[in-house]
Amino acid sequence: MTRWAVLVVAFGLPLAVSGTCAQQQKQEDIPDAPSASRPVAPPSARQEAQGDSGTPDSGTGAPADSDSATKPATAAELPRSTPNSDASSNSTTPPPPMPPVRTVPAGSVPKDLESGADLYTIRSTSTLVLVPVTVKDNSGRLVSGLLPKDFSVLESGQKQTLKFFTSDPFPLSAAVIFDTGMADVGLHKVQETLSALQGAFSQFDEVGVYTYSSTVSQVKDFDTAAKQLTVALNQVKGYSGTNNGPPVTSGPLGPQGPMINGLPVGAPPVTPISTPPKTSRVLNDAILLAARDLSKRDRARRKIIFVISDGREQGSTASYSDTLKVLLTQNITVYAIGVEGAAIPIYDRLQRVHLPKSNKLLGYSDILPKYVSATGGGTMFSEMSQSGIEAAYAKAIGDARNQYTIGYTPKAGIGGYRQIEVRVRRPEVKVYTRDGYYPLPTAR
Repeated sequence: MTRWAVLVVAFGLPLAVSGTCAQQQKQEDIPDAPSASRPVAPPSARQEAQGDSGTPDSGTGAPADSDSATKPATAAELPRSTPNSDASSNSTTPPPPMPPVRTVPAGSVPKDLESGADLYTIRSTSTLVLVPVTVKDNSGRLVSGLLPKDFSVLESGQKQTLKFFTSDPFPLSAAVIFDTGMADVGLHKVQETLSALQGAFSQFDEVGVYTYSSTVSQVKDFDTAAKQLTVALNQVKGYSGTNNGPPVTSGPLGPQGPMINGLPVGAPPVTPISTPPKTSRVLNDAILLAARDLSKRDRARRKIIFVISDGREQGSTASYSDTLKVLLTQNITVYAIGVEGAAIPIYDRLQRVHLPKSNKLLGYSDILPKYVSATGGGTMFSEMSQSGIEAAYAKAIGDARNQYTIGYTPKAGIGGYRQIEVRVRRPEVKVYTRDGYYPLPTAR
């Protein structure tokens, strides 16, 4: 009995050991449950981890460490993506090639070579006419709150359909013209008001400054810098006007030398004849130059010419009709402050009575009110005092900024002057606008 027990133990012990090892090997083949701290890597990741471990393979291709082949990789053991690895993985599947991009030079639209069809072509043939309108009551105050239905516009007697309407204020492009040929006392009075003139403009306005007498000069080009405007107005303060009174042709202050008994000393006994120098007041030339410069400014701005003068015009190269045509073509409104002679009501009415043969010698004094009336919306202020001139600055520039603006597209027709009439459906109001315009040539 003892011998058989020994044999059973001798043969049963290896079987038990082998069974235990097989059961342990089977348990090791079961992967761990997934967890948040150690996620299960996909098979591809496990294979990369095995390939990157640096363990040499055996001759049969099996890994040297059997536990690393069956044990799942941890998060620290997972391979990290690098630009090189992404590039190598993407290199196997390259993206599809981009279609060819065909560009055309600016301003040209060629035909498509493949389809033979024309590409899209955009042409702008807009002939929108913008008309600034000022509406005032009988007291001279601006009337606000009007709507598009309150306005109607007629061109050459035909009613037009409004395409644009706004009551919003516009930034200004203003050309300020000073008459330095007026009497010195009047020019000095204007020079004392220049600080008020600068204060009437806003930071969004652009201002150009001009002066004229026998010639026209541009003191400052258009810009919005307040510092530059201050420099230009200070320069105007240094100008002097003409002699206060008739020209001196004789006497101790005359242009001749010393005289004894009415005869010049050291000269033959011939009575000298002194004639006053010929002067010019080129108001038309000054307005024309300012209008041409304003025509180059942005159309989104309201363009005005602000003249401070006694209204005298004499010796200009440009005529009134030619200058007015430029103003109406470019939609420029003229505002003016008449000082000195232009501010005296009786004297002003007398100056408007012309002798046909004396106009070239005496000039004109009624042209400035004509410019204001023909361009529409502007105002002619006649002021004698310094405070009146300062108040006129603020009122004129405020009126120019706060006009109504209506727009319409006229019917195609023959060029030339076109008359405009604007009506407002409100009782006891006065409407100020331009009488007409000259259309610009159609762009081809």
